[in-house]
Amino acid sequence: MPPAIPAATLVIFRDAADGGPPELLMVERAKAMAFAAGAMVFPGGRVDPGDHLLAEVIGAGDDGAARIAAIRETIEEAGIPIGLSPAPSPDTLASMRAALHAGTSFGEVLADAGVRLDLEQLVPFARWRPAHRNMRIFDTLFFLACLPADAPLASVDATENVRLVWASARSVLDDADAGRLAVIFPTRRNLERLAQFDHFEDAAAHARATPVRVVTPWHETRDGEPHLCIPDDLGYPVTSERLSDAMRG
Repeated sequence: MPPAIPAATLVIFRDAADGGPPELLMVERAKAMAFAAGAMVFPGGRVDPGDHLLAEVIGAGDDGAARIAAIRETIEEAGIPIGLSPAPSPDTLASMRAALHAGTSFGEVLADAGVRLDLEQLVPFARWRPAHRNMRIFDTLFFLACLPADAPLASVDATENVRLVWASARSVLDDADAGRLAVIFPTRRNLERLAQFDHFEDAAAHARATPVRVVTPWHETRDGEPHLCIPDDLGYPVTSERLSDAMRG
């Protein structure tokens, strides 16, 4: 397969004010971006060399660098402190976010703020690695996390992303079907999977009970039409989509 860029994504749950299905944090990618331009995605991005170095320093496991990247990117993109202990104050968090945007290493930012990483707050959920050759390829680990009760309001970074929303998985899918927003193939499949759960605890239990195996979509003709397909044993309720309808990065 073509080479892939290591990446990490964080799916953040919060309780809905009306008692309905849990809401997920999603950001809209700027239209000028090379990957997933204009699409709604979960916060995340590349796993940087600094993430690997920090994972080595603290003795994190095999996916430690990806967990660190997911935490860092969520601070940068949405201003939400997931996986930090103790939780930083709003002023400290703002300083941490500004320092990360200025290029300061995450390790330095954490030390200056007097906080440490709590990587166990993240629950491994999925790993996607497309194999198409005509666009940028990411090998992405997806993690689940619950929004802390005292978390600050999320705010968009207005650089890579131009808008953020809290919405249930089903409402995002309904808006995509109605043409009000765009979601790429992996995001749609993960939203369908997440829409099965009424509580974060249920989704986390499902994730822990389901093996994380690399999902590499493939082409297959079904009912006389080309489809983009994924395995049927990894918890996804929908495992194919007509190629003509699938939005790819």
